[in-house]
Amino acid sequence: MKNNRMTLQDIADLAGLNKMTVSRYLRDPNQVSQRSRAIISKIMEENNYIPNRAPEILLNARSKTFGVLIPSFRNLIFADVLAGIESVTSVRQYQTLIANYEYDPEREEREVLTLLSYNIDGLILTGRQHTARMVQYVRASGIPVAELMDLTENPIDIQIGFDNEKAAFEMTQAFIESGKRAIAYFGSMDDPRDISRFRGTETALAAHGLRPVHFAPKSISSITLGRQMFQQVMRERPETDAIFCTNDDLAVGVLLECLSQQRNVPGDIAIAGFHGLEIGRARLEKIASVVTPRYDIGKVAAELLMQRLSGKDTPQSVNLGYQIYYGDTL
Repeated sequence: MKNNRMTLQDIADLAGLNKMTVSRYLRDPNQVSQRSRAIISKIMEENNYIPNRAPEILLNARSKTFGVLIPSFRNLIFADVLAGIESVTSVRQYQTLIANYEYDPEREEREVLTLLSYNIDGLILTGRQHTARMVQYVRASGIPVAELMDLTENPIDIQIGFDNEKAAFEMTQAFIESGKRAIAYFGSMDDPRDISRFRGTETALAAHGLRPVHFAPKSISSITLGRQMFQQVMRERPETDAIFCTNDDLAVGVLLECLSQQRNVPGDIAIAGFHGLEIGRARLEKIASVVTPRYDIGKVAAELLMQRLSGKDTPQSVNLGYQIYYGDTL
């Protein structure tokens, strides 16, 4: 029978096993012996069998699916987060439904409601700016929820991330210690993480009687945007001697424009980015950056959701920290 109309009993008969063993295998292969796993897997492959999981979903059983919301597919940092999530879900035979919302809380609300309609077992959010209605629906669903990339006083459920404000404070301190005084902060979408980093920059400078210049174009970060923002700051604030970017692709754009204008880095202009992306270290001039554990954040989030689903207690907040990389541009 080379079609998907086979029943569990058909598979069991071909495998020489009982139907209950096949059913346990489909729920979780680790529930049956290695020998049974090999036999069942071989028969399913030979007969092109695809399990129909609709009945168990309708019966309110586990869907073995996580919903994942990311702000944008165009932002490089979330590829590592997704890889970390996948490193756990693939081993546990879980699927992920991934949606993006382009940093729009109203769109995030719509996407989350759609994901909830698929009876997902858990939800991963990469941000903390949500509509009240979305939070209400998520809490009413009763599923575990992980918020990533930041730490806040009132998470919906579980949060995994690092202190954006503290990281920006430390990087700004490094600028100041290198002798820089006229520091510009380049944001992008002006989302809560951007704002936290600016607040850290502002606090560090205030301790020395200084104030930062804040540029926030409300556009997704890119190399091109970094070049454009540098051109703007040189027109409007030519005394600027350091630029702190909310993402490394902006910092690469700033560096390229500095080189194009034959400006000395870091003598005339010091540059730092955020996240420690590979693109920031691809040139001979390695860009200073706050290195964030994006892969581990995704991995830990998926692991904690799995623990919660198995009935285990989990911490409400996990701080995975960051590292300051000084590179060649600071």
